[in-house]
Amino acid sequence: MEDTESSMQPLAIEDNDNFTKDGTVDYRNKPADKKKTGNWKACPFILGNECCERLAYYGMSSNLFLYFTNQLNQHSVTASKNLSNWSGTCYVMPLLGAFLADAYLGRYWTIASFSIIYILGMTLLTLSATVPGLRPTCYKKDVCTATHTQTSVCFLALYLIALGTGGIKPCVSSYGADQFDDTDEAEKKSKSSFFNWFYFSINIGALIAASVLVWIQIHIGWGWGFGIPAVAMAIAVAFFFSGTRMYRYQKPGGSPLTRLCKVVVAALRNYRVVVPEDKSLLYETSNAKSVIVGSRKLDHTDELRFFDKAAVVLQSDPKKDSIDSWRLCTVTQVEELKSIIRLLPIWATGIIFSTVYGQMGNLFLLQAEYMNSKLGSFDIPEASLGIFDTISVIFWVPVYDIILIPIARKFTGHKNAILEVVRLRIVQRHDLYNTKQVPISIFWQIPQYFIIGCAEVFTNIGQLEFFYEQAPDSMRSLCAALSLTTAALGSYVSSLLVTIVTDISTRNGKTGWIPDNLNRGHLHYFFWLLAGMSVMNLGAFIVVAKRYTYKRAAGTLR
Repeated sequence: MEDTESSMQPLAIEDNDNFTKDGTVDYRNKPADKKKTGNWKACPFILGNECCERLAYYGMSSNLFLYFTNQLNQHSVTASKNLSNWSGTCYVMPLLGAFLADAYLGRYWTIASFSIIYILGMTLLTLSATVPGLRPTCYKKDVCTATHTQTSVCFLALYLIALGTGGIKPCVSSYGADQFDDTDEAEKKSKSSFFNWFYFSINIGALIAASVLVWIQIHIGWGWGFGIPAVAMAIAVAFFFSGTRMYRYQKPGGSPLTRLCKVVVAALRNYRVVVPEDKSLLYETSNAKSVIVGSRKLDHTDELRFFDKAAVVLQSDPKKDSIDSWRLCTVTQVEELKSIIRLLPIWATGIIFSTVYGQMGNLFLLQAEYMNSKLGSFDIPEASLGIFDTISVIFWVPVYDIILIPIARKFTGHKNAILEVVRLRIVQRHDLYNTKQVPISIFWQIPQYFIIGCAEVFTNIGQLEFFYEQAPDSMRSLCAALSLTTAALGSYVSSLLVTIVTDISTRNGKTGWIPDNLNRGHLHYFFWLLAGMSVMNLGAFIVVAKRYTYKRAAGTLR
């Protein structure tokens, strides 16, 4: 960087037409044909795809904790950590899929490509539970052993599925929202409802998974229990491809990470530059189109002003075709980075909620194993209790969409600690420490599932829409993936908490909070810990939400 006085002064220059790229959205049709594509006409294929894919995912994963403990013969703590780590990976992989979608492949081809990997993983998982030599050896029901190879094949399949979800999770919701034109007020209004019904379709799939498929796994066998989800995934892919001619397509805008790095580097290079009071002097193209493919221009905001230095034009900067993008960036590029940074505090508050939410497929199941699961002569599979979370979501989505959306965005609760206290009192009173099923009905778990279902609607639907709307246009898949990583980190936090709690609570020969025999443990302490963390997290969310500044496309009213 030059040290001369003149090189440190801002200078207005003419815009370079070479920065002008194609428009924001490529409908693949002529503009006159726009009415024939997108909007609600394209949504049935996307919603059908999501419903079947979620049926496959939850049908395969809802009962994995019991598969690990009963079929692979893993200890409760080991199974809990393995499940949390795998679940976390399922929500980290979307960062890879989102990057490829936004930068190179586009959402359509990313979904299509990763769906093939997904089906391969589901097929291998089915084979691992059915083919002699690959499936665990069982001596009687739920008394099995698995070799290292058998366990490895199972986890290879699971991590292929995790990779496959990486291209689907961050892209499908964004791809559905892409079918609505932000410049059309009617379509823009419909887009808000799309996120609600998108989440509704997720839970229709989850409802079937938690009821029918879980029962099949317990009472018919894991081969059928994994095979049917594999078929459901194939149907999901068929749904998606069936709508090809109805979709609107958004062009990939190049590597978003490279663009963000350019702003950081340019700002650091210009760290001695004084940003002009008149922000109109900051560099931006003069025409209506952004320099970034697939993105509208963004208005300047007054926060994070250090990064404005990346858009300050110096006398040493060339005025024509040879502008160095690592030294000079447009206001829109700078605002992209600011948008991502502003999202991070909101994103961070989702981690604790995800930690609590993840217990439904983890320690809630362990708790259910030590309760009476009989309904008359019918034995309720423990994992089927997740159906009440799904029913809660299906009930609350229409209420949320029609009544509560202007009022509520965040709600949480945690009642399962109280239930565990009551269960342990019954164990102590009747000396049932070595009894698997304590005489307290599994249906007492319903309130905790229902409350978390309420929280799920208000948190996850709002988060989906919020991250899509506040993301830069060309980074919507990446920001959707960013929102999903709260679930990943929630799973990892859960695994870390279990590890720390087990290490501390088992010192000096104690049984610990989460032993293999839950009747001799203190699982309620762990639930109280999560409840306390949730309260603190809610306070943090309120603080960051009040301070949040919304992004604004250039030309919109303040």
